[in-house]
Amino acid sequence: MNLRRQLLIVSLLTLVLPWAGCQFIRETESALRQGQQAMLTDTAQAIADSLSQFPDDFLAAGSGGDFDENQLYAHSLDVEPLIDGYADDWTIDDESGRTLASEDGEIHLRMGIYRRQLYLFARVPDESPLFPEGRSARAGDRVEIVTREVPRQDPARVTRLLLATEAPGRFVGWRMDTGGPADESRVEGHWLDTPSGYQLEVRLPLELIGNRLGIVFVNDQGDGNPAQSATFQDGDPGRFIRRSPVLVSAIRNYARPDLRLIVTDPAGWRLAVAGELTRDPPGASAPGSGWLRLAYTVALESGGEPAAVEMDASGRERSRYVRSALRGEADSGWFRSVTTGRAVVAVAEPVWSGTTQTGVQVLQQGTAAILSLTNAALGRLVAFTLIATLLVAISLIGYASWLSFRIRRLSLAAEEALSADPSSLSLPSAESRDEIGDLSRSFNVVLNQLGNYNEYLRTLASKLSHELRTPLTIVNSSLENLEHEDLPEDAARYTARARDGTARLKKILDAMSEAKRVEELMESIEPERFDLVPAIASSVDAYAATWTNRRFRFLCSSDSIPVIGAPELLVQLLDKLVDNAIGFSRDGDTIDIELARAEGGVRLCVRNPGPPLPEKMRDRLFDSMVSLRPGADNEHLGLGLYIARLIAKGHNGTMSARNLEGGVEFELTIHEA
Repeated sequence: MNLRRQLLIVSLLTLVLPWAGCQFIRETESALRQGQQAMLTDTAQAIADSLSQFPDDFLAAGSGGDFDENQLYAHSLDVEPLIDGYADDWTIDDESGRTLASEDGEIHLRMGIYRRQLYLFARVPDESPLFPEGRSARAGDRVEIVTREVPRQDPARVTRLLLATEAPGRFVGWRMDTGGPADESRVEGHWLDTPSGYQLEVRLPLELIGNRLGIVFVNDQGDGNPAQSATFQDGDPGRFIRRSPVLVSAIRNYARPDLRLIVTDPAGWRLAVAGELTRDPPGASAPGSGWLRLAYTVALESGGEPAAVEMDASGRERSRYVRSALRGEADSGWFRSVTTGRAVVAVAEPVWSGTTQTGVQVLQQGTAAILSLTNAALGRLVAFTLIATLLVAISLIGYASWLSFRIRRLSLAAEEALSADPSSLSLPSAESRDEIGDLSRSFNVVLNQLGNYNEYLRTLASKLSHELRTPLTIVNSSLENLEHEDLPEDAARYTARARDGTARLKKILDAMSEAKRVEELMESIEPERFDLVPAIASSVDAYAATWTNRRFRFLCSSDSIPVIGAPELLVQLLDKLVDNAIGFSRDGDTIDIELARAEGGVRLCVRNPGPPLPEKMRDRLFDSMVSLRPGADNEHLGLGLYIARLIAKGHNGTMSARNLEGGVEFELTIHEA
C-alpha cells in the first residue's frame, strides 16, 4: 500500500470526532428527556390526586368496571352532522366505530356526541330490504335502541326506541311503551337506500339514554323469523361510555402547548381530553437528505413506535404504558418518529378514589425544544466534522503526494546513479533538513564510495597487467638462462614447472591487457557497414576445426544481415561467448549459434548444455573479474564476458543470459541506431 493510501486511511480516524459528538448529543438528549419525563410524572400525580375527588363523574360517564364486548363508546364530534343519511360530514370514520356480523356482511356503527345530542350512523348490508307497514313493530327491517339506567332506576324497566320507516327518507322514531308504539319526536333520522343495503343516520337527546345501551339490527325476510345482530348478548345492554364534561373541565386548565392530557376509565375508555400535540413543531423535522437522515437516526437513541402515542380510534387506550397504569402501576415511555425525528414523552398515572381505582391520567408532551437543540447540534456537528475531515484528508493527500514525489524522484535518481557514473550525480533533496534529506545525503556517500570502488575494479586489470609485466619478464629471462646451465634432474624439473607458471601468468596478463585495449579501441574505431552472416559462419567453421570434441551448429534463416560496426570486435565477442560455452559443456555436446533479425535490430545467441546459472549471479556475470567456471583456475578471472559487454556496448547493444531447459543461453542484441 503506497504512502498516499496509508495517510488517507489515517485521515479517516478523524471520523472518531463525529462519533464522540454523537455520543455526547445522545447522552444530552437522554438526560433532557429524563428530566422532562420526571416533570411530567410529578404533574400527572398532582392531576390524578385532583381527579380523585370526582368518583361520581367517572361513574356518570359510564365508567365503573372492566372491559367487556357489550360496551359502547360515543366519541365527541367537533362539527354537528347533518341528518341526511351520509357520513361525509362526520369527524370520525369507520375505525372509530363498532363492527357487527350479519347474514349479509358486516354492519358498521358509529356513535358521536355533540352538544348533549347523541348521533348514530349505521351502514347495513341487506340484499332484500323490507319496510314495515304502518306502526307494526313486528314486521320489516328496523333498528332497536335498548337502554336503561343502573342503579338509579328499576333494573327491570328498559326503554326501547324503534327506528323504522315505511319508505326511505326522513323519519321520527317510536317509543315502545306497554300500550304499543308511540311517536318520539325527539328522535329524528334519515333512512337511505344503497346498492348493498341501507344507511341510517339518527339524532336523539342524551336524556333518553341511560348508562347502559344496546343496539339491535333486525333483518326481516318476511318469513316470520327475522335475523338479529346486536351489540350485546343475553338481553342485557352493555355500558354506554362517553366523555365527561366535568372531567374535561377539571383538566383543561393544565393544558399547555404541545401537551395533551387524557383521562380514561378503569377499562381504558377515554373520558376526557385536553390539549393537543403539535404535529410539526418548529425545528422538529429531521434533516432532509437521505444520508443525513440516516446519520440522524443512527446518532440519536431510538424510541418506541410513534403510533403508540396517537389516541386510539376506537376510544379505548391500549398502549403498553397505559395498560400498566390500568393495573395500578404508574408507567412511562417515549416514542420517536423515524421520518420526522420528533419524539414524545408519555406518562400514565392511576387515579384512586380511596382504595378504588376510578381511572388513569395520561400526559403526553412533545420534545420539540429538546429536538430543536439536538437537531441544531447534530447539524453543526455533521457540518463541522465533514469540513474538518475533508480538510484533513486533502491536507494529508497533498502532503503524501509531495512526499511520494520526493521519494520517487530520489529512487529514480539512485537507479540512474547505479547505471551511470555515481560520482557525477547529485541526488535530489540533498539540501533538505528533514529525514529525506538525510537519506539523500547518505545515498550520495554510498554511491560515491560505490563509484570509487567500481572504478578501482575497472582499472585493476590494466594496473596489474602493467605492474606485473616487468617482474614477470625478469623471472622469465632468469628461467631461460637457467635452462642453459647444467642443472640436476630435480632442479631442471622445478625450472620447467616455473616456466609453465610464468607462461600461464603471461596469458592472464594478456587477458587483462586485452580488456584495456578493447576499451581504447572502442573509442578510436571507425565503424563500417558489413554483412554479419559470413563473418559468423566462418567463425563457426573455425570453432568446429579447433574444438573437434564439440559439435557446432549455425542457425540463420537470412542470407544477409548487414550491420554497422567493427567485424573483428564482434568476432572477438563471439569468441568469448563460445569460449564460455565450451568451458561449461562436455565432450560430444552441441553448441548452437543462432543469428537472426530481431525487432529493432539483430540478435546473436549462443546456447550450450550445462548447469544452470545461479539466479543471484545472472546480473553480475558481465562484471569485471567474475567467473563461475568449474575449477576456477588462474587462467579465468572472469574478463571474457566483461570484454563481451564492452564490445556490445560499443555497438549500441546489450548482453543478457538466461537459463534454458538443460542448458544456458547468452544473447547479444544490437539495436539499430
